[in-house]
This record gives sequence, structure tokens and C-alpha cells, in this order.
Amino acid sequence: MTKIDIISGFLGAGKTTLIKKLLSEAFKGEQVVLIENEFGEIGIDGGFLKESGIEIREMNSGCICCSLVGDFGKSLREVVDTYHPDRILIEPSGVGKLSDVIKAVRDVQGDIDAQLNSFSTVVDVTKCRIYRKNFGEFFSNQIEYAGAVILSRTDKAKPEKVEESMALLRELNSKAPFITTPIAQLPGEKILETMESSKSLEEELLEEIICPECGHHHEHGHHHHGHEGHHHADEVFTSWGRETIHTYTKEQISDILRTLEEDGSYGNVLRAKGMVPGADGEWIYFDMVPEEHEVRAGAPEYTGRICVIGAELAEEKLAELFGLA
Repeated sequence: MTKIDIISGFLGAGKTTLIKKLLSEAFKGEQVVLIENEFGEIGIDGGFLKESGIEIREMNSGCICCSLVGDFGKSLREVVDTYHPDRILIEPSGVGKLSDVIKAVRDVQGDIDAQLNSFSTVVDVTKCRIYRKNFGEFFSNQIEYAGAVILSRTDKAKPEKVEESMALLRELNSKAPFITTPIAQLPGEKILETMESSKSLEEELLEEIICPECGHHHEHGHHHHGHEGHHHADEVFTSWGRETIHTYTKEQISDILRTLEEDGSYGNVLRAKGMVPGADGEWIYFDMVPEEHEVRAGAPEYTGRICVIGAELAEEKLAELFGLA
């Protein structure tokens, strides 16, 4: 079965960098067909693609939003029948609606041996506001329908600008993971895994608390088990979590966790877990259960994530404690 991945975004957003990264790392050894809409020029030079063994097939449609649905099924069927690729990567033109491309793939996937695998949007973090103003519903649609939003130029922009753009994008899409770590710092496999689907840290933690076998778990007798009496986790626990680009030192994280262990004014904290960028460029992972915490170095994550689970949590105080108020 051929996997189909869609990567949308406006020209110059950084799609080319992302696609090169995926082709050279995550899709290594697979046969990939890259379908680029010819609105604007092909962004990836033929030499790189030949070396990677990639077929290029330009689609003969001026603008994806009006003419894609017509011959798209036929083109896709031809590609699958001719090349039987492991994967088809579709890079629609910037001025198309992602929802149209998703619908076009879903409409034909029943007739061909192919399946929609992921649909992501790349956004230049320095241009969010301008794009929203200039491209209106086209921009909004690409964000709203994205399964993952990949922010480019986060290493070039000021942290305040990144935060501002994230807030603007979150208004349009509250569910999708946002990749804020620079593409160059993440392995291609990590990016793909995030594009395909990513559980929120909160979901992972709730699973661990309710179903200890689901993950790394300390027994302290503090845990409510949601199975008894069929309580939903969210009836028993509350959670507070943030995605953040804020950097920390290991000492700062240890101090924060110690405070959570010793100071009851933050609520009855059962678990705290996270992975955040370190001030020295390393990533910091932390895990806390009552009376015990661990802080260690870890691999880069797609964005900084913090989650605290417990009862009667003082959310504003937690935000202050983590420097995110």
C-alpha cells in the first residue's frame, strides 16, 4: 500500500528544507514519487533528487484549488500503477486549500492501492501575521486542516515573535502538534513521527496513571485508577500543560520540581513530566512523582512540552513557577 503525505505551505516557507530532510533521512531506502504543483517553480533541484532516486512528476494544473480535483485521481492512479512507489509526497502550491487536496486524495484512495498518511503545513514564523492578512482564508485553511504545523525560521526569529506566531496559529488549530525546534536539529524520523500523529503529553501521562502497564511508572499508592467505578480520567484529575520554546537549566528544573514536591499551594501534584530546550543547547527531560524526581539530558523534541497532573491545581501559580506567566 502506497502512503501519501501532503506538505503544504506558502512559497519560501521552508518546505524545500523539510522535504530534503525527509527524503534523505526518514524515507531513505523507500521509492518515493514527488508530485509538485507547477504553480511557481520546482523548489528542489533535480540533482539532489536524482541522487536520492526520486521520480519527479509535475502535475499539469495551473492552480491546485480549481483544477486539481478534475484530473487528480487519474494522475494519482497513473503514478501508483506505473511506479508502485512506497510513498507519494504531494507538495501543493501555496495558494490552494489544504482541505481540497485532502478531499481529492480521500476521494480516490478507495480505488487505488494508496492511503493518505499525513497532511502538514509549513509556516515561516516571521510571516504569520502578514500571510494571514494577505492570504486570508487560504492561509487559515492550511493551518486549520493541518495534522501537524511545522514552524520554520524559529532559530532566526526573536522568542517573542515565535510566541506571538504560535498564539495566532493556535487560534486556528488547537489540536495539531507544532514543531518549533529547528528542522536541522531534529532527525527526519522524529519529524515524520510527529507529522503522522503525536499523542499529547497529557494523554501519555493520563494513560500511565490510569493504566500503569502503559508506561514507565512508579508505585506510590497515590494513584487513582480510573478503571474502578469507570471514572474518566478527566473527572478524577485535572491537568495543566504548555508547549513552550522557553529554555531552562537543569538546576532550574530541579528547583521547580522540588518546589512542587514540598509546597502544597500548587495543588495535589501526582505527576509532572516534560522535555524542554536547555539553555546550553541540550534538551532536558524531567519526570516527577511525589517525593521523587529525575532530570536528565535527552534527544531534541519537536517542541518544548510540560505537563502537570493532579487535583485542584493552581494553574496560574504553575505558569509562574515555570516562568510562563
